[in-house]
Amino acid sequence: MSAIVDCTDKDTQKLLGGSAAGPAGRVFSPGHRWKVLGIGVAANASFSATFSGIPATAVVLRQGYHLSNAELGLALGLLGLGVALSELPWGLLTDRWGDRRVLLIGLGATAAWLLAMAMLVVPTSSGIPDVALLSASLLLTGLLGGSVNGSSGRAIMGWFRENERGFAMSIRQTAVPFGGGLGALVLPSLALAFGFSAVFGLLAGASALSALFAWRWLHEPPAAGHVVSSAAAGPAPLRNIEVWRIATAIGLLCFPQVAVLTFASVFLHDFVGLGTAPISASLAAVQIGAMVMRVWSGRFTDRHGNRRQFLRSCSALSGLAFAVLWVMVLASPAMPGGQSFLVAVLPLVLIVAGISVSAWHGVAYTELATLAGAGHVGTALSLANTFVFVGFFLVPVAIPGLLHLWSWSGVWLSAAICALVAWPVFLRPV
Repeated sequence: MSAIVDCTDKDTQKLLGGSAAGPAGRVFSPGHRWKVLGIGVAANASFSATFSGIPATAVVLRQGYHLSNAELGLALGLLGLGVALSELPWGLLTDRWGDRRVLLIGLGATAAWLLAMAMLVVPTSSGIPDVALLSASLLLTGLLGGSVNGSSGRAIMGWFRENERGFAMSIRQTAVPFGGGLGALVLPSLALAFGFSAVFGLLAGASALSALFAWRWLHEPPAAGHVVSSAAAGPAPLRNIEVWRIATAIGLLCFPQVAVLTFASVFLHDFVGLGTAPISASLAAVQIGAMVMRVWSGRFTDRHGNRRQFLRSCSALSGLAFAVLWVMVLASPAMPGGQSFLVAVLPLVLIVAGISVSAWHGVAYTELATLAGAGHVGTALSLANTFVFVGFFLVPVAIPGLLHLWSWSGVWLSAAICALVAWPVFLRPV
């Protein structure tokens, strides 16, 4: 396997301005790096539609599988736990085997398993799968899908220059809200109309299509010498305290984001009183807004070199947004207009909070990969995503308890606290 290297100026110009030879003598066009970026977007979007789209069907899932709120939280949480457990092993394998092999194995296996779920783990007239089978199935889906992040991120970091990487990684990260937004728009209505066989079958097709793209166009970048970045000469990611700090802060800031992704539909249905269509539109608005902000933030921080300051600002703004949501939920019983106020205002506040806590991902992953060094990108990105998906496990499991003790005000106050705690953990600007 060829190592990922940072090109010299001369070699970079060769790669970007004319054809370049790959590790096995393969010739790539100057625009091939955009195909690699497209593969990263497709792979992340397909899995995002799974891990964000399935929670968007929470109301239908709860009804169709006859789940309590606690059982629903457990099932959705195990989807995140599967990714958390597998992210770091997949990342280590990516740095050892290369991104192409890992992405093909992961996407292909995910597609095959989702197809099996479409046939075997769905409610039918003859019976309803119990919560243990559903939970185990979602756990395995997460274990397989953990292959996507580190491998696609390593490919992009290898094909793009330093002053393009924030933009490129942010475009890749738009795939998460893009796939999640499509899932939020399509999957709840699909589940209502055709059942969960159609939901899991569609998600299987998306993963299979992404695997086909990777098989066709994803290759190691041209081996333009052996000049690695200075960061690569530092300690390995698992022994680098700065890498651990950014990975931890990424995980903390994802906790409130996970609360929106997994239980916002339940909040809008149970507390605000919205139906399926406006709930789907609200969740899609969060994802679309996050997608736009991620692209903008990547370009903005590439131009100004202020990634760390941007990350700290996002933490503070997210904490403030969720604090406003907490106060409004507390005050809503005394508000004039009652239900009309809830329907008109609370979804808008939730959308703003969801966008603010989702705008920073590409910037954070770029800064993390840069700190880790060229040879350790897969490991570093997977370490961060381990923390992220620990949140995807813990948050859905914790929310039913918070609802029992403090209702929705406790949920959104906890989200605000997590965002504010992330602020000092992110590294200060140099």
